[in-house]
Amino acid sequence: MEIRTSRLEDLDQIEKLVVSRMDPSDGVDARLLMTDPDAGCEWVAVAADGDRIVSTVTLMDETLTLDGLDIPAGQVEQVATDVEYEGRGLVRQLMGWAHERSAHRGHLVQVMIGIPYFYRQFGYTYSIPVKQTRPLTKKPEPVAGHTIRRATEADIPILDRLQDDAQQSVDLRMGHTTPCWRWLINRTGTTTWVVERDGVPVATGRSTPPEEGDVVLGEIAGADDAVKALVQLVDPAQVVERLPVLEEFLESRRPGLEQYLVRIPDIPKLFEHLRPVFTKRLQGQDPADVLLGFYRTHVRFRWDGTEIGPYEWGGTLLGPGEEGGAGIAPDLLAPLLFGPHGIDGLRRWFSDVYPGPNFDLMNALFPPVTSDLLTFYLP
Repeated sequence: MEIRTSRLEDLDQIEKLVVSRMDPSDGVDARLLMTDPDAGCEWVAVAADGDRIVSTVTLMDETLTLDGLDIPAGQVEQVATDVEYEGRGLVRQLMGWAHERSAHRGHLVQVMIGIPYFYRQFGYTYSIPVKQTRPLTKKPEPVAGHTIRRATEADIPILDRLQDDAQQSVDLRMGHTTPCWRWLINRTGTTTWVVERDGVPVATGRSTPPEEGDVVLGEIAGADDAVKALVQLVDPAQVVERLPVLEEFLESRRPGLEQYLVRIPDIPKLFEHLRPVFTKRLQGQDPADVLLGFYRTHVRFRWDGTEIGPYEWGGTLLGPGEEGGAGIAPDLLAPLLFGPHGIDGLRRWFSDVYPGPNFDLMNALFPPVTSDLLTFYLP
């Protein structure tokens, strides 16, 4: 069995494999990505049994933005294995390819939506809330003067602007790259819409096709009246929550917890990259010597009231609280950095996350994070 980067001659087999385990539209997605000049075969890996492609995985480039700082990220998608070859560890090997390739591309984290539990085996932790998909209980009244059309590639700057405006209020965001917009606009699995008023684009959203069952409308962005017009014109059965203007039209939130999975491959590299974020958060805190213990590793640095001094990394430290530091289980670092609970929330659930005696400083360093992520597939 050979694990390798895909080749163009593999495309037909990859498309057939993906369709056999997912949907026909996923085969279209594989073809769009593998033939795109900004992605291509280099983004896809396969397991080959001779000339037969029996498993595949795709690694996409993404960018997370935390408190204004861009963080290079990878997103794993289109994981599929021939049923005859399940249980042989092929996905584990392909995830290894994806993580190695991700590091080569300079990604500091990986983020994905995955089936329950499975990807935790590869170092991922449930970390960031997924927006709930909620039934539409009533439609907004028709808003005159608006028209709707399918988006084209010429609309990409407008789509970017509308989504950027919708994400301004959150701490952590992820938008679509220009190549990803091209795939979304040309795919069959969803339709990207533009709402216009007097010929000017004022709202956008993305919906699933009616033949798949109840239509879901997500990635809604735009002015309030235009958003109501979008919902009225698309006529979805369900809406991915996002904007307060639609709250009155949606069924009440249901109990449940859906989260994006996040993997942090190299804590020191990520911490060095996040230095500007940490510096901003610590403004107003008294000077202090800071100790963060991750059990198998730890880091010390000096906060002088203005800047963070050099990070000093060390090995195993089982009791950082005894030295005045905070304890953070390494598998809970992703929800600490990117999740909605902060260190104060996580310490209420997990005894191996605690702020130590310098409670105020640690709460400033690791606050709750609000988020809005756009992923290739609607949640």
